Amino acid sequence: MPDDYFKGYRKGFQDGLIASKAKKISGVPVYKGKPKRKLSDWQKFIKANSNKKKFKYANGKLKLKTMGIAYRKTAAYKRNKKK
Repeated sequence: MPDDYFKGYRKGFQDGLIASKAKKISGVPVYKGKPKRKLSDWQKFIKANSNKKKFKYANGKLKLKTMGIAYRKTAAYKRNKKK
């Protein structure tokens, strides 16, 4: 009985490998999940300025209050500010 199971498992496994290669060869796009969302202006600001010394404490943490003040002075904030 175990030998029969192994034969079936092996055949199914090999068929799966062949099918995966066929998809790549035929050029069928493979589903990769949801597309990533765009970063907000605040997230872009954090990403661009997180390594600057004036926005870091000595222990490596970010000075978010200082970054928030600097962000509010940028054109990106003024452009998107709700009235």
